[in-house]
Amino acid sequence: MPDLKTVIRCPWSLSSELMIKYHDEEWGVPIHNERKLFEFIVLDSFQAGLSWSTILNKRENFRNAFDNFEPEKVARYSDKKIQKLLNDAGIIRNKLKIYATVNNAKKFIEIQKEHNSFDNYIWQFTNHKTIRNSWKDMKNIPPRTIHSDAMSKSLYEKGFKFVGSTICYAFMQAAGMVNDHLTECYRYHKLKPEA
Repeated sequence: MPDLKTVIRCPWSLSSELMIKYHDEEWGVPIHNERKLFEFIVLDSFQAGLSWSTILNKRENFRNAFDNFEPEKVARYSDKKIQKLLNDAGIIRNKLKIYATVNNAKKFIEIQKEHNSFDNYIWQFTNHKTIRNSWKDMKNIPPRTIHSDAMSKSLYEKGFKFVGSTICYAFMQAAGMVNDHLTECYRYHKLKPEA
């Protein structure tokens, strides 16, 4: 990890070492791994109404609670398993979000079958390449775009829950579908656009 003091990073990442690590190693890196894509869909849906640092601090607990984000396992959760999750203080114990995660796992698998992979389906919203923005100030970064609007609409039509446009845009940023690092951030130029 580059030195904390000598490189310029996006200001949102500076609140903790965990946030810096996430910013430096994951945020904006293009993801095509199916399990990882499902992980970010789950985490971003749980983030609704909360800060990303709250989710990041509980990420390992989420990983353990949701069987390492294996959609096939999550899709088969019984009421007993869901009750166990509702009693798990290590995660966000939101009943609607937990039920939505099980539902979304089932829909995720349906999309995999329909499009040969979830990756193939989800990247269509940016024409299978990273949108490279050039923001100079965090206040200029939009909470949603026409791309996230289209993704949200499609996911809702396919039966997903907790996939509003703002959640979809956060997912797009995390999954590297957009590069929203500020232009002065050292990561902005390190991330190569998708071919």
